[in-house]
Amino acid sequence: MKTGKITKLGLFTAFAVILGYVEALIPFTPGIPGMKLGIANLAVVLVLYRYGWREALLVSGLRVAIIGLLFGNLFSTLFSLAGAVFSLGVMAAAKKGKWFGIPGVSVAGGVSHNMAQIAVASVLVENVQIMAWLPFLMICGVVTGFLIGICVVEVNRRIPIFDSKKREKEE
Repeated sequence: MKTGKITKLGLFTAFAVILGYVEALIPFTPGIPGMKLGIANLAVVLVLYRYGWREALLVSGLRVAIIGLLFGNLFSTLFSLAGAVFSLGVMAAAKKGKWFGIPGVSVAGGVSHNMAQIAVASVLVENVQIMAWLPFLMICGVVTGFLIGICVVEVNRRIPIFDSKKREKEE
């Protein structure tokens, strides 16, 4: 990787960690375990569209590790890692398929993130009844995924990050 690309990916990682920290400060308690806004995924979706799935995986993995070390525990880090890896795979496939725009790709990521976390939770606590939360988390994934997708579109409109092929050649 070239120095400029490494630097930019470092900035995106820092941005994701800061967004994760800001989210931890927001008193969002809807009463459903595991429900979060997921605003740190804004940086991951930006990297997915700007660079590709490998770089997005790197940023997402570093984000999960750093936030897990700073604010989490082993279980929350496992949940986050499972959700991050699975959702990124789904988003990369949705983006490649060209069926969805950015908000649709983000929705696919939000829903799949929650599915992976529920699957991990049901294995760790050895109780499939936890799946009862899945419909609520799916709704949350659709809503928050759509909002994150709209934010990505608006960020790119104001600060073009991934529309120019010239920018890719510079790196």
